[in-house]
Amino acid sequence: MPLFDRKPVPHDEVVSGSDAATRALSVTAVENDFVEGVYDKLATVYDLVFGPTLHPGRLRAIQRMNIQPGERVLEVGVGTGINLPLYPKLCSVTGIDFSGSMLEKARERAARKDIRNMRLLQMDAADLKFADDSFDIVYAPYLISVVPDPVRVAQEMRRVCRRGGRIIILNHFLSPSRQLSRLERLISPFTIHVGFKSDLDLPAFLAQAELHPVSIEKVNVPRLWSLVTCVKD
Repeated sequence: MPLFDRKPVPHDEVVSGSDAATRALSVTAVENDFVEGVYDKLATVYDLVFGPTLHPGRLRAIQRMNIQPGERVLEVGVGTGINLPLYPKLCSVTGIDFSGSMLEKARERAARKDIRNMRLLQMDAADLKFADDSFDIVYAPYLISVVPDPVRVAQEMRRVCRRGGRIIILNHFLSPSRQLSRLERLISPFTIHVGFKSDLDLPAFLAQAELHPVSIEKVNVPRLWSLVTCVKD
């Protein structure tokens, strides 16, 4: 069975357009200090607010990774460590996060669950302190729409992923529906206060990050989130 079903990406999911490589990703701009403050505040309630609702997407992402024994996984934006129990024990996991409060929760979870095949580090996703080609899988769950520079983060993810490795992005992106996208752009300056920009433009993001998806799937209920799988070539 192939690692990925290389089916065409649905036309209504990603329509590049001639301006995708240059158009703005979002109407909302943030800085690292702001993001850290938001997630420090969310640390104690994150699992309750975003746990069950977004969990189907997390499960599907793990399935899509098809992790093999001995593979090295980097989770960018590990947060409270909600994904940690999902990884198979025979792989090696590194989780990084910018928020110290989130990492504290992740360390508590790892200790409570007796998870030993991982390390947790405080780090800026836009400046990963790893050598090129360090990981087999690089995964960003519900992260890309909150960082100050999504393209830079994606470029760093690609850099540290080995050739032929998988880059997995689980996130909410701007709807292709004209009516819904207008609403998402309108509310984006407010949704950032609960942890995400509601209007991140997927075609523009992929074009500017030079990522080429092999699959894009809608996940969770309602299906407002996308699971984007790329292979580094």
